[in-house]
Amino acid sequence: MSLSRRDFLATTAVAVGATTFGRPALAAAWQQQQQAPPPVNPVFTEIRRNVGFFTGRGGTIGYLVNPTGVVAVDSQFPDSAKLFVAGLNERSKNRPVDRLINTHHHGDHTGGNNEFRGLAKAVVAHQKAAELIKAAAERPDAAPMLVPDRTFTDVWREQIGGEWVRAKHHGRAHTGGDAVITFEGANVAHMGDLMFNRRWPFIDRPSGAHVANWVTVLEKTVADHSADTIYIFGHAGATFPVTGSSKDLMVFRDFLTAALEHTRAAVKAGQTRDVFIASKPIVKGFEDFGAGSGAGALGALFDEISGGA
Repeated sequence: MSLSRRDFLATTAVAVGATTFGRPALAAAWQQQQQAPPPVNPVFTEIRRNVGFFTGRGGTIGYLVNPTGVVAVDSQFPDSAKLFVAGLNERSKNRPVDRLINTHHHGDHTGGNNEFRGLAKAVVAHQKAAELIKAAAERPDAAPMLVPDRTFTDVWREQIGGEWVRAKHHGRAHTGGDAVITFEGANVAHMGDLMFNRRWPFIDRPSGAHVANWVTVLEKTVADHSADTIYIFGHAGATFPVTGSSKDLMVFRDFLTAALEHTRAAVKAGQTRDVFIASKPIVKGFEDFGAGSGAGALGALFDEISGGA
């Protein structure tokens, strides 16, 4: 199951507002979304060994429910988070959530955090992601937000209900604070927005994104897992699934590499940033990803190549 283009554009608008234009733009985008939110179709999908994923509105939520442990990875938005929590409580028989883990700070992955208040024993995130979440929560016009109270810089690992859960940061990529969350026994890894399956990604350069290093992060992730690991993706194209294998990660790696080369050629040819964004390119050999658009993808690529950082 995949997130529709309409839903993804709505959630991306919130993320862009939060990280690029400040809280007022986030509030405006959030208000617009609340006035006419797309309908939520909540679906729980089991993968294996008590681990599964939830799709509703926003980035996918991963979960673990076994006889003695409950974990949630990301929280979408308040409305879909309520539906997720209700379904999670049915599966766990109303047990507390041992850990809520945020893969990164964007609103379509953390906007539902507050629905876990009084339910989650702790909230875990990478240090950079936690800083960004807390900064947004402390603004005067911020809605109530349950923020991370446990952070890490490289690796966090804990045994929960007999399942070892690991969060690992491989460096700058989609943002400066993304983490891969692995359920080691189940051999399932939640990628958050480190994986956009056959669609152009949002590249949050103001929050530390670096596409060339994103390529390396994907390679490190595959090397850190086994050949039969099942990966949960943050988002997918309209006709593509939100789970897959290392082969899908390598397709995305190759797409990012090709997109960098396409951008490098455009900069070398003297294209301006505005002209490049307006070109809405389809990267040759990666037609499944569709046309790129907007400052959060094409603009970020252009800035990385032209700025050399």
